[in-house]
Amino acid sequence: MVNGADAWPGWARAEGVQAPLTLNGAGCGGMSRYLRPRAPGASVFFTVALARRGSDLLVHEVGRLREAVAATRGERPFGIDAWVVMPDHLHCVWTLPDGDRDFSTRWGAIKARFTMSLREAERRPGFSPAPLPTELPVVRSGQYAGLKPGLRQNKRERAIWQRRFWEHHIRNEADYAAHVRYCHMNPVKHGFVERPEEWPYSSIHREITLGRW
Repeated sequence: MVNGADAWPGWARAEGVQAPLTLNGAGCGGMSRYLRPRAPGASVFFTVALARRGSDLLVHEVGRLREAVAATRGERPFGIDAWVVMPDHLHCVWTLPDGDRDFSTRWGAIKARFTMSLREAERRPGFSPAPLPTELPVVRSGQYAGLKPGLRQNKRERAIWQRRFWEHHIRNEADYAAHVRYCHMNPVKHGFVERPEEWPYSSIHREITLGRW
């Protein structure tokens, strides 16, 4: 387990990935450079959740998650504009390389690597993983209200992750700023801390170091 501000240290943009959108338009050539949804090189906000809500697996095993992200970025680069890891879900903003729109493969690889790392740890004496769900609750609100998501028990993702993730393509500078701030303020929203910089599993520490927060 990785603790403290070093849990997600200064993620620089990956080689071949365009610079993140900025609040003053620098690095994106102003408003006209924003790309339409699903366009290569777009910036995208994601929410990815565990199958078992209420678990603390992601913060308990944040080191494994970080390794899964790093390995995936090594194979398929993408820029990380913001990232926060909560106990049972995460939020982040990515910027994809020019000519690349395949974020689904990247998320599949991250999920699979995290799961396989847990499986390897389970073989070692003394490892006590969080219990896995046998089914998921009915969705209470939103587009999928009333539905019960399935579990991929025979897939690489196993029953650790929810099958789907939420994606939102950034439209403009205000939208970008709102979603980056949403990531960094999420621990405060959920009542874990009073100030965002008190949460160790967040890219806000990079932003503070760089003088951007």
